[in-house]
Amino acid sequence: MRNRKYSKSVRLILFFITLIFNILPFGERWGGLYAQSHYPGQHQDKLKSKETVPMKAYAFDLEDVKLLNSRFKENMERESAWILSISVNRLLHSFRTNAGVYSGPEGGYDAVRKLEGWESLDCELRGHTTGHILSGLALLYASTGNEAYKIKSDSLVRGLADVQKAINQNGYLSAFPQNLIDRNIAGQPVWAPWYTLHKILSGLMDQYLYCNNLQALDVAEKMAMWAHHKLATVTPEQRKMMIRNEFGGINDSFYTLYEITGKAEYKTLSEFFYHDEMLDPLMNQVDNLKGKHANTYIPKLIGLSRAYELGEAEKNITIARFFWNTVINHHSFCTGSNSDRESFFESDHQSVHLTGYTGESCNVYNMLKLTRHLFCIEGDEKYADYYEKGLYNHILGQQDPETGMIAYFLPMLPGAHKVYSTRDSSFWCCVGTGFENQAKYGEAIYYHNDKGLFVNLFIPSELNWKEKGFKLRQETRFPAEETTRLTIESTTAVQVQIYFRYPEWATSGVAIKINGKTIKVKQNPGSYITIDRVWKNGDKMQVTFPMKLQLKASPDNPDIVSVSYGPLVLAAKMGTEGIEKPAPFSNPKLHNDYYTYNYHVPATLSNTLNVKGKPVNEWLKPVDNQLLTFKTVHAATGEDYTFVPLFDLHHERYVVYWNLK
Repeated sequence: MRNRKYSKSVRLILFFITLIFNILPFGERWGGLYAQSHYPGQHQDKLKSKETVPMKAYAFDLEDVKLLNSRFKENMERESAWILSISVNRLLHSFRTNAGVYSGPEGGYDAVRKLEGWESLDCELRGHTTGHILSGLALLYASTGNEAYKIKSDSLVRGLADVQKAINQNGYLSAFPQNLIDRNIAGQPVWAPWYTLHKILSGLMDQYLYCNNLQALDVAEKMAMWAHHKLATVTPEQRKMMIRNEFGGINDSFYTLYEITGKAEYKTLSEFFYHDEMLDPLMNQVDNLKGKHANTYIPKLIGLSRAYELGEAEKNITIARFFWNTVINHHSFCTGSNSDRESFFESDHQSVHLTGYTGESCNVYNMLKLTRHLFCIEGDEKYADYYEKGLYNHILGQQDPETGMIAYFLPMLPGAHKVYSTRDSSFWCCVGTGFENQAKYGEAIYYHNDKGLFVNLFIPSELNWKEKGFKLRQETRFPAEETTRLTIESTTAVQVQIYFRYPEWATSGVAIKINGKTIKVKQNPGSYITIDRVWKNGDKMQVTFPMKLQLKASPDNPDIVSVSYGPLVLAAKMGTEGIEKPAPFSNPKLHNDYYTYNYHVPATLSNTLNVKGKPVNEWLKPVDNQLLTFKTVHAATGEDYTFVPLFDLHHERYVVYWNLK
């Protein structure tokens, strides 16, 4: 575009028009739009209630971390295409229907084409996806700076503000009537209304934090004040009954709103949702998880972690820490996922829960959120190890690379396969969290404290640490290669400690070079390698972690094992016999519920290996010229098996856990 020259008076007029348009609310004249500037930078500038406890690490804003080409970026791009393809009118339709507002024609149709599955008008969870998409769009905007995400976000927020005004119930906003809330308060059966409100509130606050959308904050505050008045008259007996119903992370939402505004009413709302019956046993180091709905349970602990960060009671972090250790060490599979048919099983009984309904994706999403809080509080390398395990073995492979669709479960049933959603007729909870998972891969690669930089994940990316004037570029094909390379960019020499994660799985050692010179390492796996030096522009660091094959036994049966390579869980390819074609869930009238699906595993499929007592590297060998591919040698009856990373196995049956004979 050519530069244009304007007179001084015209430039002055344009300046004031721009100033007014970007600052003042235009109310009805502009459909409630507040014209926002670009993403404003550090979230701390938006928070009136700050952390009051010492933190060992702080996260970077997503805008400071850019993904380079990799499978992670490809996943994000596929998710982006899907999220942009779902029209604003379709996402707002159930909200407008609830408010009695006409949605209007779309694309030549007489009425908006309704979303199906868990967003259908007969589903009590309707509206949750719109909240997730608000968050997903905000995260994508922060990650890329692409205005398309913000334009769509602004339209969604304006539409929700209009619905809130039309409902005219003291700030209440949802795609379902308040009657569902009343049923919850009365202790009557209802499907998780506060869970859905949590998603909407979180989406609105993400719009404020990442996109500087002031209208989103206004809508969220009105929702919260409605909740404050609604719950003010609830008796202790009613409260005890109502919070047995799944309420998601609504406590976390209200703590976030308190953090943003400093208003005590929101802190009171957070405390209202402290679930004594579930959480108090954890304070006494009692594992009470068996039989509990996992995704109902996990978000409660995220709220407690937030409470602790804001100075609320030492017991909050004690409970969260015990819960995390209990889930990771006693209730999780080798992939970092947990639960069977959405519920926690008996401690250390993984081998009897190898079903087609293990590993709900929402659970991993929430465990990773909890893990980030605990890492920032404690700075312990074990949290980064778990994050890597859950990210590579579950989240990365949750998305179908052919279609961008999302899997609800990660089945451990021998011979099962991943089952994916449809574009507009599923909208399970895990589809919603999937819109966020694939948009925020940059969130946990790097952290910092006052002196140094944590490098936690080996993902191709660029970091801009503005406060230090320090940039870092990480280039790698990990896990397809064992080496990652870091390049420093800085206008002046700067002293920065780099804390490089030495993974627990890296038992074969580590090799580090700086500008070609080998650095001696004294630390052990499961810690951080600290490199303290003055970094200059162009400095290069190369880190290599040799990976090896390992067998990991189920805690309740040493003869039931999984195979890993470095941090990766490997699965054997078992063909496509009997898999439904076309893909299941194409008919929402038949497949509104995931549990209607049957894997029809062939009776001839075996998960037995005749290798008991033999080292894994004797019977499982790398395949020449095929990265991350291994093949058994005389370990099976009949044809030998080919193993690949579980995250890379799609549209085919597989086996993760093996019976050794």
